[in-house]
Amino acid sequence: MFKDYKLSCLAKDIPAGIIVALVSIPISMGYAQVSGLPVVYGLYGSLIPILIFGFMTSSPQFIFGVDAAPSALVGGMLASMGIVSESSKAVGMVPVITMVTAFWLILFFILRAGRFTNYISTPVMGGFISGIGCTIILMQIPKLFGGDAGDGELPTLLFNIGVQIYYHFSWLPFILGLATIIIIRVSAKLIPKVPMSVVMMFVGALITAGFHIEKYGVKTLPKVESGFPDFAFPDLSMISGNGKEIILSSLTIALVIVAETLLSTNNYALKNNYKINSSREILAYAVCNLASAISGCGPVSGSVSRTSIAAQFGARSQVMSIFASLSMVFVLMFGTGFISYLPVPVLTGIVIAALMGILEFDLAKKLKKADRTEWLIFYAAFWGVLLFGTIYGVIIGVILSFIAVVIRAVIPPKAYMGCIPGRDGFYALKRNRNARPIQNTVIYRFSGTLFFANIGKFQTDIENALTPDIERIIVDASGIGRIDITAAERLMMIYQNLKSKGIGFYITEHVGAINYQLRMFGDEKLIEEGVVKRTIGAALQEAGLEKPYPLVMYDEDEDNDRKVKVIDDRLAEFEWAFGHDADEKLQEFAFSLAEDIADSKTYDAAKIRESEEVVAMGHWDMMDEEDLLDYLSMQLSIISEDRNEDLDAVKKQIAERKALLAQELKQKNPEAAAMLKQRHDRNVERFRKNYPEVYGHIMQRRENRSDKMEFIKSLSDVLKKPDRK
Repeated sequence: MFKDYKLSCLAKDIPAGIIVALVSIPISMGYAQVSGLPVVYGLYGSLIPILIFGFMTSSPQFIFGVDAAPSALVGGMLASMGIVSESSKAVGMVPVITMVTAFWLILFFILRAGRFTNYISTPVMGGFISGIGCTIILMQIPKLFGGDAGDGELPTLLFNIGVQIYYHFSWLPFILGLATIIIIRVSAKLIPKVPMSVVMMFVGALITAGFHIEKYGVKTLPKVESGFPDFAFPDLSMISGNGKEIILSSLTIALVIVAETLLSTNNYALKNNYKINSSREILAYAVCNLASAISGCGPVSGSVSRTSIAAQFGARSQVMSIFASLSMVFVLMFGTGFISYLPVPVLTGIVIAALMGILEFDLAKKLKKADRTEWLIFYAAFWGVLLFGTIYGVIIGVILSFIAVVIRAVIPPKAYMGCIPGRDGFYALKRNRNARPIQNTVIYRFSGTLFFANIGKFQTDIENALTPDIERIIVDASGIGRIDITAAERLMMIYQNLKSKGIGFYITEHVGAINYQLRMFGDEKLIEEGVVKRTIGAALQEAGLEKPYPLVMYDEDEDNDRKVKVIDDRLAEFEWAFGHDADEKLQEFAFSLAEDIADSKTYDAAKIRESEEVVAMGHWDMMDEEDLLDYLSMQLSIISEDRNEDLDAVKKQIAERKALLAQELKQKNPEAAAMLKQRHDRNVERFRKNYPEVYGHIMQRRENRSDKMEFIKSLSDVLKKPDRK
């Protein structure tokens, strides 16, 4: 780790190490209380373990020490065993739990269990950690206003909060605690490099020293003697009577330490372009927890929050951890006197603010937009922890993850395919609104292993696509990497059934291994009779269709399940790249571009084309530019009205560019040009019917404008949206 260390890095590693130690003081003391230990054990846990980790880890920047999740799990274990927090029995039991956790970590190292973290999904881990964070926050809330911390699951915690409010609520502690949380959270956004938790710790001590707030009902921490922990091997005889619970719960703690720390460490490694050794990391976790147990402390793990702080201050290596440990030596020798001046509500506020930082509800929002199944898994793990405890939360989340894997295998991504006029390739009809089915043809893409659990759905989708005019079914099997015997037999049945109806059946685009499997399962007939084709194009050619393929063009009033109205056609390649967000992305780009054009009052086609390629990342064509110019015309018209500026010259240039595009498109692709013209005409007519007064006003003011129709079209696009009605 220190072989190639440059002395010039000391200028950043030393201050970063000191800052990490200072930040660890209030946070680790708070987490020590969460785990059921006196606050000084939080300082002990930030001494030896972080030093050992600095020498053993393969990560140059990750921080180890007392952290939220293991502390909460230990605190929950004590509560379930009926052990009073900070009692002598708790002081004896916690290091036993830590020792058993270390034994599990050693076993993980022997089994090279780092690879198993790949089977713990991000939604499970996010929901689990968020559930733990909320549980601890609910435990700590009564301490904000002068009450006592609670334990148990959600109903018990809420009941305790109500009881504590009724009997012990005091305004001064509540104001101090709430102000601490607000100041830390706001400062994290406005001045992230300032370790505000350290600042608030000293502010709290100064308030106590200056105003003696303990006289007004504000609790302070007990006095702590200076010195180092009494190193001793934990009394493992305490396991008797609670052996099963301790062993199983310690396994959960070890899993959380490995999963959370190893995943986070790998994430930092990827971001900063270095590699870590997973086995070496797990061994470091085990040794650090052995040291923590001998120090009388609770389990320790990686700290994302303190690692982030160290990174902000430019830490380059684990020299930072060494100086953090040395700084804690100084605190334990000479600085424990100030601890008795710390108000409990302030320390509680610091802990709650830190816990709010580990909540991953932003991840839940992303999952809700991208994958509702994983969103449900996140909240299943979250509510499982809150309602049933940590172990059950993990079990629920893992079970649901495996169910999700099964569901994805049974119902993989599927699509009906078609062509976009004038463009090579085949496109999903639902995702690409310019795509059209090929006449008398169904192209069906199935992306997943084809086996006994989903072949029925495969067959149903094909049967549902059959209409009286369908003459051929082509399967795009590019996403099928394997089939089983059940699927092979059913493919033969589908082929024979379609053949009896005079409908062609083709399997295309698949890897050669599928042909081998078909032969091994006795389906050589599919190959011999030409069902298997290398490409979709070859299947179409076999069916007598040549490019350009005849497409289905819908009228506005047709009723068809897969109809895509011409009036809604938009965004070809751009839509392929951004899907349902394409319109929004294009409007954002057009708005920004229109502002620039309005400010300069200049339309530079070359520069705009460069901007198009950048924003679209290469997914751009003539039809996309046509849509962009529509949006530009709309935005410039609005800007012109708002600013009372004359942008006619610029708009004329845009109109000329649109006319040139229309002419070029008509020459290259008459079918696509006709689609665009239909859309313009229908939009104008819709605008005239829905807004006759506005339409007449615009016609009167702009009857001599060369870009009249483009302006009307653009304005109608805006006005037909709900927020403009």
